[in-house]
Amino acid sequence: MNTIRDRRSRTAAALHRFSRTTTAMLLLVVVAGAVALEVASSGSFLEGPSVRVFLQYLATPILIGLAQMVALCVGQLNLAVGALGGFTACLTGVLMADHGVPAPVAVLVGLLTATAVGLVTGVVIVATQINGFIVTLATMTILLGAQYRLVGTRTVDGYSSTLRDLGTAAPLDVPLVFVTAIAAAVLLGAFMYRTVAGRRLLAAGGNPLAARLSGISTDRQIVAAHTLSGLLVGVAAVTAAASLPGVNRSVGGDWLLPSFAAPIIGGVALTGGSIAVFGTVLAAFVTRLIDAARAQFSLDPSWVNLLIGLVVLGTVAGGHLHQTRLARAATTPSPQPGGAR
Repeated sequence: MNTIRDRRSRTAAALHRFSRTTTAMLLLVVVAGAVALEVASSGSFLEGPSVRVFLQYLATPILIGLAQMVALCVGQLNLAVGALGGFTACLTGVLMADHGVPAPVAVLVGLLTATAVGLVTGVVIVATQINGFIVTLATMTILLGAQYRLVGTRTVDGYSSTLRDLGTAAPLDVPLVFVTAIAAAVLLGAFMYRTVAGRRLLAAGGNPLAARLSGISTDRQIVAAHTLSGLLVGVAAVTAAASLPGVNRSVGGDWLLPSFAAPIIGGVALTGGSIAVFGTVLAAFVTRLIDAARAQFSLDPSWVNLLIGLVVLGTVAGGHLHQTRLARAATTPSPQPGGAR
């Protein structure tokens, strides 16, 4: 009997702690948003075709959010997420459409290219000791030029029908590209939480000095984080190329804000040392719900970016205020029992 009571008390305590987390709040927002859109659409939002389209275009926000999260976990920023994704998607499409490269080879080249760009970016940051903001900004500019050089003003759409079929396939109204994004999130979570390499990334981001004293090379972790971020952007680019009717120079142009919004709203600290895989996925759901609401109520697209930007700003400001309060509480001396004598 006591064992059962202990289990119940532990379960109740765990649920109480969870109810106060960012993840619980986001889960509530997702459910409430879905119900509101279902009511506003007269019951059509949760029908099969609508769910399929919603999830199909949710894959990219999830993947680019995870890519940015990996960079943030070591205290870095990756401003080249959108440019790298757009360049990789265009490269994959051009290889198939213009050069007749088989889809599996083109996809592999795209993934390796994105990963290599991430690796080079990390190496440049470590070798030059230039702030990652500047390096990724320069990388973004170079890749935008390369993307335009690849496709110019045209839209490349004559590539593999097999890849297109995979991009639009949705067994039981669940798109394969969405399943790919969720699988990437699960694998990333397992890597970060269950492997030594993942824990080293978190240690290097949380306290670089302590990590170095423990024998962890923070430079290697920065390179590893940008390499992994590049790989995730590559996956996002391939899924985008598979699900879009064609690729052009506009692909990736609107990825930067969502890539920051998902992890920041999901609870990832800008100072490094933390990740929130589930929170990032839920935050991507929230941003996608905002976009769906815009379409439902025929709002100007600029309102979406405005709202998401305000939410991100509010989240960062709230986190900073919370950290300030914790710091003050830690430095405030506790009163002595019985008063001073």
